This record gives sequence, structure tokens and C-alpha cells, in this order.
Amino acid sequence: MFEILFENADLIAVNKPEGIAAIPEQNPQEPSLFERLCAERGETLLIVHRIDKDTSGVIIFARNAEAHRHLNMEFEMRRARKVYLALAHGVIEGDWGKIDKPLARFGSGRVGVNAQHGKPSLTEYQVVRRLPAHTLVEAYPKTGRRHQIRVHLYSVGHAIVGDRLYGDRTLQRDYPRMMLHAKRLTIRPPSGEEVTIEAPVPQSFNDVVDAAAG
Repeated sequence: MFEILFENADLIAVNKPEGIAAIPEQNPQEPSLFERLCAERGETLLIVHRIDKDTSGVIIFARNAEAHRHLNMEFEMRRARKVYLALAHGVIEGDWGKIDKPLARFGSGRVGVNAQHGKPSLTEYQVVRRLPAHTLVEAYPKTGRRHQIRVHLYSVGHAIVGDRLYGDRTLQRDYPRMMLHAKRLTIRPPSGEEVTIEAPVPQSFNDVVDAAAG
């Protein structure tokens, strides 16, 4: 049973646990959240966006074709506002910053900064808490590229804790999860009334922060 954060006639918002694919994968090891939610609710839902398998937090699905078109456009036109919570390696000095680096996909499934072939990508962030060897930040992706926050923080020397795709793999394996959580999503459904949906930070996330704080 998944935690339902919000629902109306047009959409349903869920707090996705880490470790579960949001939408069907090419080689699925187990049913995705989307497939399990459709079965659990007895509905044919429609995919609007995705968050990475190892990321927890807010994800929404449309409940009808009109809402699907509308919500897709909200994301495409960058009117949907997303807030993520991330624990990064190292101590970030400034209280606020932005990372404006074009990103491109590689055949390996990784994404990297590529000035020549990358798509414009912008992430802003604000420091929430500094720990002895880590920094807790809120990240505000202004574009919606694959792995955007993960690659942007990695590109400035502050890989997300537990991210086994970016950063020192030997070090990253010591952590029980990737420390990225989709905390808040603000979006305007077809009704026209903007809604803000927030996912509580899971205990698995807080446990790692507490351990890093010493």
C-alpha cells in the first residue's frame, strides 16, 4: 500500500519509496510503482513524469486523457515547480548557488556535462544544514533533464551521498540509499487551482543525515 499524498478527479500523487522504479523499466526485476498502483487502485492511470528509481518522494499520475495532456504541458512549459532535498558529499561554502551546465546522455545510461552537444540545464540550490563532511541542500531544478540534480552536484565536486552512478563507487556503496528526495511539487491541475504536494522525508533519509551529523 503506497502513501497517497493528494488526489482529485484529475490526478493522484504518491510518496514513492526509494528502490522502486517509478515507471516500467526495460528489464524489470519487479513491477514498477506505476503498475502496482494501477492494480492497487483498479484504475488505468497515465504517466506524467518520472523520478529515479533510487530517489524517494512526490510523483503524480493522471487519471484521464485531458488531465494527462494538461499536466504534461505544465512540465514541458516548466510551470511545475519542484523542490528536492539532497545530502551531498563535502561542505558547500555559499548559502545559495546555481549550476548552469548543459547535459547530454551517453550510451552507458550515464549523463554528463557536454558544452557542445548538451541541452541547457539549470539547477538552483540553497544550503539547509552543514555537517562535518556533508551538506544538506534544497535543490530547485529549473529544467527537467535526466539525472539533472545528481550530475550537476557531481560536476561541482559534491556528489549526492549514496549515488552509485556518480561519485566514488567504493565510498558510495557504504550508504544504504541515495540521498535524494522529491520533497515538494507545485502544479496547476486542469481545474486551474494550483496545488502544492509535499512528501514527508522518510526515516531512511533522516537516519543517514543523523549518522553524518555525528
